[in-house]
This record gives sequence, C-alpha cells and structure tokens, in this order.
Amino acid sequence: MDVETAIRTRRTHKAFRPGPVSGQILGELFDLARWAPNHNLTNPWRFRVLGPQALERLKRAAGPEAAAKLDRAPTLVVCSCALGGDPVQDEEDLHATACAAYIVLLAAHARGLAGYWRTPEVLRTEAGRDAVGLRPEERFVSLIHLGEPIQAKDAPERAPVADTVIYLD
Repeated sequence: MDVETAIRTRRTHKAFRPGPVSGQILGELFDLARWAPNHNLTNPWRFRVLGPQALERLKRAAGPEAAAKLDRAPTLVVCSCALGGDPVQDEEDLHATACAAYIVLLAAHARGLAGYWRTPEVLRTEAGRDAVGLRPEERFVSLIHLGEPIQAKDAPERAPVADTVIYLD
C-alpha cells in the first residue's frame, strides 16, 4: 500500500477480531516508529504492550464502566514521551512521539490491521499510570488499540483544504 492510500483509507475501528497482533508485526511497527521526525534524535517515544496482568491492573484503575472499553481490542499499546526537563525540547519530543504513534497506526493499516487512538482518563491518573509503569518523567500520549478489523469503514467527509490553509506572502 502506498503512503497516500494509507493516509486516505486509515480509519478508527472500535470492533476487532479476538486474536492478538503477533510480536513480529508489533516489532515491525515499532521499528518504523523510530523514523518519526525527531529534533536532536532524542528518541523520546516509549511503547508498552499490555499483557493480561497489566490490562487487569489498568481495568481496576479505570473502574467498571471505563474498563469495558479496554476490552475492545486484543492488543493495547501505551505510548508515552520521555521528558528531559527542557521546555522547548520537551515540546518537540511530545510532537515527535505523536508522529511515532501515528506511524504505528499507518503501518498497522498497511498490514491490514485496524487501529484506534485513545486518550482515556485513567492514563492521566496516578493509579492508571502505576498500572502500566509510567514514570513521573513520562507524559502519556495515547493508548493504541490494534487488531484485525471486523468490518471495513468508509472515510468521513473532511473539511476542504481552503478551510484549513492560509498562504502568506
């Protein structure tokens, strides 16, 4: 799949087949994420693939109502950014980490997988951060749901380019 097709056809999926994404494919996705634009090559992104015990800890921290959403996908990946304390570098690193997370989603889509970028409240709480081992110097960026899709999804309408771009002279 070429990059333009991947960008135009990637969708958010909330329903997945039960089988987890293989470790080999996850490794390929994380390898590609390393190529995100990153000023000073700090490699700030951190990915944590949740196993059964980590998922149970996170579900307990989330509470019964929010825990159900954590069961949607067979593979969950917590993406965070390691911060160094310099405000400018930290901002650049945060954006680089978001790019790395998007690369994971695009590369998964190119392999026929479905994905879902979430930012659940639980991962901004102390209990949720502890459940997945986020250190104080890490900023939570996304919880990526991955798996085989149950159905295809059509692209929603997008705002025209003219609504979002300004050319300055």
